[in-house]
Amino acid sequence: MIRFSKSLNVPVITLFHKASSPASLRVYTLLKQASAIASEHATEDQASDHSHQTLARREEFELNITEDPPTSEQLKRILEYIGAQRASTIIKSAKNKADAMKKLKENAENFQKPVTVDWKNGKVVVGDDISEVLKMVEKKTNMSD
Repeated sequence: MIRFSKSLNVPVITLFHKASSPASLRVYTLLKQASAIASEHATEDQASDHSHQTLARREEFELNITEDPPTSEQLKRILEYIGAQRASTIIKSAKNKADAMKKLKENAENFQKPVTVDWKNGKVVVGDDISEVLKMVEKKTNMSD
């Protein structure tokens, strides 16, 4: 597991990653770039006052990349976020929450990567929907208020 720690107040975004998957590699690359940009802007904002500007910013976040499947607790939370009726989108052939939990325990390969999770905001992106991943990490800040 690769973990890029920022601070306790920063949202955590986890990528359940499969290095041999082109889709997963696209999401991995995007998240690494977004994390670097967000960190860069956070440093700039601390150094100067931009209160007169209205800017689209990426919120600083802690990026957690793992090739491990989710723990039982993580899977429960993910299913709460997406709805148990969509369990089959992340666990092969799962019919509901209980079935998803069972299938993950039977074989970790039943978990379909990539899956990106914003734990703070309860958002999940299954697959490599780049526009949805960007929405997850983007923060629009109106600094003129």
